[in-house]
Amino acid sequence: MEIRLSLFSLSFFLLFLLDASSAQMPDNIGAAYFLPFFLTLVDNYIRSCEAGFVSFDCGGKENFTDDLGLKWTPDNQLAYGETAIIDVANERRKQYMTLRHFPADSRKYCYTLKVISRTRYLVRATFLYGNFDNNNVYPKFDISLGATPWSSIVISDASTIEVREIIFLALSPTISVCLSNASTGQPFISTLELRQFNGSIYHTEFEEQYYLSVSARINFGADSETPVRYPDDPFDRIWESDSVKKANYLVDVAAGTKKVSTKMPIDVRMDDSPPEKVMQTAVVGTNGSLTYRLNLHGFPGFGWAYCYFAEIEDLDSDESRKFRLVLPGNTDISKAVVNIEENAQGKYRLYEPGFANLSLPFVLFFRFGKTSDSSRGPLLNAMEINKYLEKNYGSLDGTVIENVASYYSSVDWAQEGGDPCLPVPWSWVQCDSNPQPKITKISLSRKNLTGNIPSDLTKLTGLVELWLDGNSFSGRIPDFTGCADLKIIHLENNQLTGGLPSSLMNLPNLRELYMQNNMLSGKVPSGLLNKVLVLNYSRNINLREGDKTGSRINVIIGSSVGAAVLLIITIFSCLFMRKGKKRYSKQDQLEHALPVGSLVSSKSDAPTEAAHCFTFYEIEDATRKFEKKIGSGGFGVVYYGMKDGNEIAVKVLTSNSYQGKREFSNEVTLLSRIHHRNLVQFLGYCQEGDRSMLVYEFLHNGTLKEHLYGPLTRERSITWIKRLEIAEDAAKGIEYLHTGCVPAIIHRDLKTSNILLDKHMRAKVSDFGLSKLAVDGVSHVSSKVRGTVGYLDPEYYISQQLTDKSDVYSFGVILLELMSGQEAISNESFGVNCRNIVQWARLHIESGDIHGIIDPSLHHEFDIQSMWKIAEKALMCVQPQGHMRPSISNVLKDIQDAIAIEKEAAAVRDGNSDDISRHSLHSSLNMSSRDSGELTTLHDVATSSLSFGHCNSGLFR
Repeated sequence: MEIRLSLFSLSFFLLFLLDASSAQMPDNIGAAYFLPFFLTLVDNYIRSCEAGFVSFDCGGKENFTDDLGLKWTPDNQLAYGETAIIDVANERRKQYMTLRHFPADSRKYCYTLKVISRTRYLVRATFLYGNFDNNNVYPKFDISLGATPWSSIVISDASTIEVREIIFLALSPTISVCLSNASTGQPFISTLELRQFNGSIYHTEFEEQYYLSVSARINFGADSETPVRYPDDPFDRIWESDSVKKANYLVDVAAGTKKVSTKMPIDVRMDDSPPEKVMQTAVVGTNGSLTYRLNLHGFPGFGWAYCYFAEIEDLDSDESRKFRLVLPGNTDISKAVVNIEENAQGKYRLYEPGFANLSLPFVLFFRFGKTSDSSRGPLLNAMEINKYLEKNYGSLDGTVIENVASYYSSVDWAQEGGDPCLPVPWSWVQCDSNPQPKITKISLSRKNLTGNIPSDLTKLTGLVELWLDGNSFSGRIPDFTGCADLKIIHLENNQLTGGLPSSLMNLPNLRELYMQNNMLSGKVPSGLLNKVLVLNYSRNINLREGDKTGSRINVIIGSSVGAAVLLIITIFSCLFMRKGKKRYSKQDQLEHALPVGSLVSSKSDAPTEAAHCFTFYEIEDATRKFEKKIGSGGFGVVYYGMKDGNEIAVKVLTSNSYQGKREFSNEVTLLSRIHHRNLVQFLGYCQEGDRSMLVYEFLHNGTLKEHLYGPLTRERSITWIKRLEIAEDAAKGIEYLHTGCVPAIIHRDLKTSNILLDKHMRAKVSDFGLSKLAVDGVSHVSSKVRGTVGYLDPEYYISQQLTDKSDVYSFGVILLELMSGQEAISNESFGVNCRNIVQWARLHIESGDIHGIIDPSLHHEFDIQSMWKIAEKALMCVQPQGHMRPSISNVLKDIQDAIAIEKEAAAVRDGNSDDISRHSLHSSLNMSSRDSGELTTLHDVATSSLSFGHCNSGLFR
């Protein structure tokens, strides 16, 4: 096993003692006397380094030790999932040659790890796809720590390892890591690692309520791209090299930045500090500045951020190194001055200032700038940033139901692990939707269960349905009085004995009780006979009906004839309820989908599936004989009109070709069945002879294209926040087409000229002439390629296989247009080698030069964080392969996040940031401030008493 550098220092010291002692001792002592002691010391040190380490090789078959000296164990104790062998070029580490994958279903699949309560740990999960399923369908799924959602795993490259790390304080003897909610492909995992920490490492005032999700751990000035980890770091933290350029890593390095290093030992003082190897390298801003941009996974939010400094350059007596940290929007931070040698009380000594609670954006711009009285530029050795991840404490019934599962620990369904309700429930339970849910249904029918009915089930206070039928339960029926919400109990086809307990009469909501085919005896309690209740106790030969009083209606089944009656009643009840449910759900859908103030052409108050048919003379009258032309295109001409006091737009199709008539018919058919506030409202059509016309609501502000780079741009450019709101409206309309229609509708011709703006500048998607209906159960539609150059999905163009991701590609182009104010295709705007906006924007964004594509007419009136959010989502939308693109719902979420960032930035500029920050990031969570001890919110700590962790004096104080 490789030994850390500090061990070599220890060995030299001991050998020195050994030599000195040997000179003064008899020949039979000397080296032989000290060597066993030394070897024992080294061995104990190595063992202590790896104590508390668990390394699972997921899908592996045997134990092995890797090149770092870490011991790996196969995860074959897991009852679920299948294993696969993968072969990825340039990846020869044994733990990444196998993986375990799981079905893409509604279940979650969990690893349960043993931990020591009140001890801090790091959990690391890694994912290398390697096309294990031979489908090239990049998976997307969720990972959670217990009941707490941890991260979404989005695979975008078959040969790239995705890594997630989280730091937590164990509060129980076990912790579960679960995979669930696959939206594409199958959930899988390559490795799972647990690393135990010592003492107070990563202690925060908030660890009882929050985990630390690792966003960045960077080794600056690294001499290679290889990360520093075990055995150099005894806790096996991975310190990424700043030489590695990832999509979410460091870019925009300032001119004059150079790497420096030393061979001298560094006094890191505490075992929770960065390892010596990390502190022996650094970057220096020779021009007086160190500037970087860093994308922070999981942010914006509150985080834990620390810098690590050690003076490793020799300064002359008349030289000094003083600098400040500058974070945009945090002017108070830049007041403190760093003097590493002075703060650390000497050279080659660690100084680690930072914040235990700081509000950070999605894209972090940070700069270290030297002060005017400093002769040397700033220096930086390492940095760590973690996000606070609020814990979810899970189901209120967690302990109770785990006790039930423990009775049957040898069977698969009892080993699902994790919280019974969150993030998705176990396969045999249902839960309510409260933040801390209760179990409402137990489904353990026909599981070959024996013994008594577990008494713990009676402690489930939210239980509504209990299904234990078809087992071999024996003994008496327990008292369910504590389950006041119970409505349905199925205990039929068991071997239960004793009588029907009178306590069942005390369940106020009980409506169905099935006890047939057991070994029950005695009398049925009269209270049950008098309840409004479906009661079946047939085929219990020693159970007889007691006295029944009163006139309340119930269904009592004590024979096979009664069973038939129950079946008929149940069928009629289901049919009636189903019919009523369909009627009301459809009405609800119409109420939610109808635009505000919508004009309905039919005689009824709600739109019908059949479009209104206008006569030519009605159209001619409404448009005053087609007096006012308001638009034109390849389809024909659009005219303004008035009909029944409402403004309308009439599209007159000029093509009488088969294709033109087909597109006309297609648009009428589609628009007759879709109604949404973000789709242009279709009012009807006219088709007489060779005349084909479509009638829409009139939208006053024309097309988005005209406002971005048309004649309307001369009046006043639309602001960035308004552009985001337009994108949000359009995305909502597309989302409705993709997810709210059955079958789904693919627009196929999304572009800025097909996004119209009303008098309030709210956007609506138009022009459905090329749209296609998706086929249920089929991932694509074979289609002759249609669309507009510049917006056309290249994969669709090549394969002629149309999917909803073709619309996503087009929408990504629209996002780039909103950012840049440039057309999708241009011979002049994008330089010699680019004609389209996608190539041009990708070159700028991937190199970190986002300012190179931002529309100058925005005049810097935007928050750069929201601009980066949209830029990176746009690049994901225009990925060459459809399965690599996000869904439109995912795009909509990021647009809404960008809007929230812009609104918060505007509130900060206006001096009204407190309320927005509290609402958008944390809502009144009372915690102790590290410095004052007063009760305060995380937001208050971050903005007023910014606390600072490992040191008592230093930066940002």
